[in-house]
Amino acid sequence: MSFEVILANLRGMCQGVSRAIATVEHAIRLYGPERVWVLHEVVHNKHVVADLAARGAHFVESLEEVPDGSVLIFSAHGVSIETEEEARRRGFTVIDATCPVVAHIHRKLNQAGLEGLEAVVIGHNGHQEVLGTIGQYRGDKSHVHVVLTPEDVDRLQLDGAQAIFATQTTLSVDETAKTVARLKERFPEIRGPKRDDTCTATQDRQNAIRELAQCCDLIVIAGSANSSNSNRLREVAESAGVRAYLVDDYSMLDDSWFEGVSAVGISAGASAPEYVVEGIVDYLKAHGAVSVSTIGREHKTHAFPLPHGI
Repeated sequence: MSFEVILANLRGMCQGVSRAIATVEHAIRLYGPERVWVLHEVVHNKHVVADLAARGAHFVESLEEVPDGSVLIFSAHGVSIETEEEARRRGFTVIDATCPVVAHIHRKLNQAGLEGLEAVVIGHNGHQEVLGTIGQYRGDKSHVHVVLTPEDVDRLQLDGAQAIFATQTTLSVDETAKTVARLKERFPEIRGPKRDDTCTATQDRQNAIRELAQCCDLIVIAGSANSSNSNRLREVAESAGVRAYLVDDYSMLDDSWFEGVSAVGISAGASAPEYVVEGIVDYLKAHGAVSVSTIGREHKTHAFPLPHGI
């Protein structure tokens, strides 16, 4: 068994994720690990969360679990207005690590609520980012509608002239385009972005997968199962007709996957550490890979400033 390995240059951690991780790391150094608590997984990757927990950060799912006097960090996915207000009422030292791209969408929902507009959120109902986005709407939450598919849009009942729409940042660009098109078809006066709110990092990584799919028989994506953007990468590969697997790390690889394969593509979700990719490459080099190369344009780095309190 022999094959070549091709890595997408545009892969792995985006700037919003890097900022959120750096926020927790700085908080541990500044305040001491015994005081640092993080509401929800700071990003959706089990290795990142385990690494930060090993350094002393405490991850919780509710404010009730956070001791008085703690430093509380909001995850990259954002939280509701009610959570923000309750955290400050409790007297926590609050540090908001919400991704700036997500925060921009939050401000749109916030303003829509103040203006009394209905809001349509295109995204995965129950995902932490979507929950935070809904929670940023100031007003009756029944005026916020979560949809994902064109069929969901067909069931909507609202006045498009008095509505706005926004999208989750980590969706499939192609699938979201179909939903946005149906939304604008049914409600021509609805206000929203020209295309969607999918972040540039998500778009770039999906485009890189399409490029890999043209020259690979199989694609391995580093990322955790609860990572929306990582799952979308797998789906993009599969929609291009290429077998794809989402793995947390090399320990999940199955040698039978690579039988009869001439080229294996590798990418990583926006919250996956590069050392996970390196582990996958090392495993493949020891199990049949005869060469390792890269494809696509290089990363363009644009670091977000750290949040207040750090």
